[in-house]
Amino acid sequence: MSNRFIFSSESVGEGHPDKVADTISDAVLDACLAQDKFSRVACETYVKSNIAVVGGEITTKAKLDYVQLTRQAIREIGYVNDDDVFHADKVMVNVYVTQQSPNIAQGVDAKAAKGKKKSEQGAGDQGLMFGYASDETPELMPAPIMFAHHLGRKLTQIRKAGKLAPWLRPDAKSQVSVVYENDRPVAISNVVISTQHSADVDHATIEEFCIEEIIKKVLPKNLLTKNTLFLINPTGRFVVGGPQGDTGLTGRKIIVDSYGGFGRHGGGAFSGKDPSKVDRSAAYMGRYVAKNIVAAGLAARAEIQFAYAIGYPDPVSVYVNTFGTAKEGLNDAAITSAVEEVFSFKPADIVSQLKLLRPIYSKTTNYGHFGKDDKDLTWEAVDKVKALQKAVK
Repeated sequence: MSNRFIFSSESVGEGHPDKVADTISDAVLDACLAQDKFSRVACETYVKSNIAVVGGEITTKAKLDYVQLTRQAIREIGYVNDDDVFHADKVMVNVYVTQQSPNIAQGVDAKAAKGKKKSEQGAGDQGLMFGYASDETPELMPAPIMFAHHLGRKLTQIRKAGKLAPWLRPDAKSQVSVVYENDRPVAISNVVISTQHSADVDHATIEEFCIEEIIKKVLPKNLLTKNTLFLINPTGRFVVGGPQGDTGLTGRKIIVDSYGGFGRHGGGAFSGKDPSKVDRSAAYMGRYVAKNIVAAGLAARAEIQFAYAIGYPDPVSVYVNTFGTAKEGLNDAAITSAVEEVFSFKPADIVSQLKLLRPIYSKTTNYGHFGKDDKDLTWEAVDKVKALQKAVK
């Protein structure tokens, strides 16, 4: 009997309130790193109505204008319409920033301190991180989340071009439900798109546009069937959106940011955090390791979990799970051993190997931190394939 199930993942557009907050936080991080690559940044943003609150702990030599950075990030998203309550030029920006706690800093800094176990750079916090990869898409990502991201990205491209659908507004969400048989995608059962729009467009126009210009041009034709259900703006109207319609907060879309729920998540958010925070850097390392395992042909699916204690450089555990898909003759223990031989999980080594002290993080904010084809996103490289293949022999 075949194993048949449906799995759904969602994505959100740049104008979704939580992604507005993520975008501002990552813009602040990149501005800090552009001037001082050793900046320590933990920036969180809250948006609602015509207010943006930027706060956190930031220790840097960079000189920043937080208000202008915030306005520019909002402008690039597209909140510039006269009828927007949340408007790039009118939003009130409140800034509440202090320096990083010296107690945390001494744990992270690569020097000895009283009570600290080792003088190496330690993890910026305790926590567990996961990385995941699957051979079901060219990006080695789960199909549902990749399809949802593709829909959202296409919507944004058309909106920012401003010609085909001038009534589009920044806030949007997408969701794709994929039918699996024996762990392989065989069809798409339904697609949901909710997009904010101007008040002067009718629902039928929005529905036809989303189906014909977005869904049918983005999703694989062989997976769309006569039974695929399209649900476009299911409430019937979506004029009030963005921070006018809902609050936004940095770090609330961690499943959208990672694997759409197919791979597990340790719970730590990414955006607004410099790479000394293992919530971000080690999650990127996890993706790097898992992707190389699958690319090396060691397994069809791979998930890695590792964990840290604050201030301590070595992970307290490393575990690889291939869900029974390991190559014949291999098992999870052998792959875990090979991974530990090939990769270093010390925070300083992660930062160095993945070249994370660069202002690259605004490229990660929207449409997933994983699965993108961009050389700056070094955790997507598959340059450890031969080393892993050698290590398991």
